[in-house]
Amino acid sequence: QWQLAESGGASVQAGGSLRLSCQVSGLPFTRWCAGWFRQVPGKKREGVAAGCGDSDPAYADSVKGRFTMSKDNAKTTLYLQMNDLKPEDTALYYCALDRSPPLLLDPNNWLAKGQGTQVTVSS
Repeated sequence: QWQLAESGGASVQAGGSLRLSCQVSGLPFTRWCAGWFRQVPGKKREGVAAGCGDSDPAYADSVKGRFTMSKDNAKTTLYLQMNDLKPEDTALYYCALDRSPPLLLDPNNWLAKGQGTQVTVSS
């Protein structure tokens, strides 16, 4: 049984930083692609960052230069470092894994997803 468990979400002021973690179990973490996505109620889910293997991750234009995705294969953990947070970054953030998603930042093509962790940024 696979499991993706996110943590690290919090309420912060604009300009602050957070690091999200996603602990993965039961899936071939080192071989599958991984990504971060976010959801705001009433809006479409959005791809934030995603990548496969050792390739550089792809980022949404809205987070380029501010967010960095990384992973620790030994700990089977995916991270999202978020700097210079803005109120528009407020969302439920979740991680996902898939063997080979056709479009990295398309949230509709990922097999395994976590429950998410809430990030709230106040102005």
